[in-house]
Amino acid sequence: MYDIIVIGAGAAGMMAAGTAARSGMKVLLIEKTERAGRKIRITGKGRCNLTNARPPEEFASHIRANAEFMKGPFAKFDNRAVMRFFERQGVKLVVERGERVFPASGKAWDISNALEGYCKDFGVEFAYRSRVTRIVTLCGRVLGVDFVNRHGFPRRAEADRIIVATGGMSYPATGSTGDGYLFAADAGHTIEPVRPSLTPLVTSHPQRKFLDGLLLKNVRATLYVDNQPVREEFGEVGFSSRGIEGAATLRMSRDAVDALIDGRSVKMTLDIKPALTHEMLHERIKREIAEMAPEEFFSELLRKLVPKQLTFPLARELDVHSRLYVGKVSQTEIERLITVLKGMTFPVTDYAPFEYAVVTAGGVRCDEVNPETLESLKIRGLYFAGEVLDIDADTGGYNLQIAFSTGRLAGMQAAAAAAAAKTAQE
Repeated sequence: MYDIIVIGAGAAGMMAAGTAARSGMKVLLIEKTERAGRKIRITGKGRCNLTNARPPEEFASHIRANAEFMKGPFAKFDNRAVMRFFERQGVKLVVERGERVFPASGKAWDISNALEGYCKDFGVEFAYRSRVTRIVTLCGRVLGVDFVNRHGFPRRAEADRIIVATGGMSYPATGSTGDGYLFAADAGHTIEPVRPSLTPLVTSHPQRKFLDGLLLKNVRATLYVDNQPVREEFGEVGFSSRGIEGAATLRMSRDAVDALIDGRSVKMTLDIKPALTHEMLHERIKREIAEMAPEEFFSELLRKLVPKQLTFPLARELDVHSRLYVGKVSQTEIERLITVLKGMTFPVTDYAPFEYAVVTAGGVRCDEVNPETLESLKIRGLYFAGEVLDIDADTGGYNLQIAFSTGRLAGMQAAAAAAAAKTAQE
């Protein structure tokens, strides 16, 4: 018999378990993989962007779904509190461009290890390689969980309070395979349709095969849905076999995914020279041509304007031979070059699957969960934390902040309820 059982040893789950155990509760943390924090260890390209140091009042603008719901959890454990927490756990932090916060070591496992250590310091019992199969309920409240242990034997653990922190469906190799949605649905909860968010976008652009590995910095990307601009981002855009990537693309991907699911047309344009107006760029090109010998090739002109890898696909986009002499470049071709540099268009035909998505959009409906406690409004003693909820945000540390804030609140409230029940029994 435990006071609290937490399902999922990710960011939200370990924060919840450690917080509850710190309050004196007997806590069991069940994790179906062989170690805790597997997804944490790969976030931020292995560096773990754990939060963002922007002022708290700016956070809501970066949460894409149910920002109002997050106000309570965030107010009780905000970004500054998260930073203090990890520093007290012995993790030195640094703030980088965009106010993104990382461990100073540059090693994501420092964050995972700190959370695991936090849990163990207060006596959390870990059950690794154990898969929960069912949350046991009776008369509208939880009784415990059925699970298969590491040896393949079915077991039951009893507790009056269960915290579901199973994550979403992004990076399923880390254990996020949507189990929590099934548990919630079995308990009577509504699941908002889940789909990838912060995911690469697939384009049908004819030159895409020549762009693999290209990274464009300081560009302006605009997303169009049915030929109407819906979002604009400034920053990095990259290309890979998975599609169009980079921070700017990922921030726009949720809108693109939703539009594609609805059957709408989607495209993205790139302003490769956002600091230059049309006129300024025209003067720049004229100046570059004037400084070149007439027998130099058009590709050399392009090389002065864009990264080398972009010169060939750009020439093909313009339908101008890369070995055309610059002395023979027409005014019409210059105008067309400017138009493409200020708005190279990429039709978006699909999006990368959950295997490549940073987070999951959709999940347990927030209007069926108490925002002050994160307890289910349908089943007593059932709590939700982290990505399993229908909350997702921009890239930049915001999604891990959501996990930490909701995990902390769920752990605190479950522990408080357990303590109150013990007092009442006495």
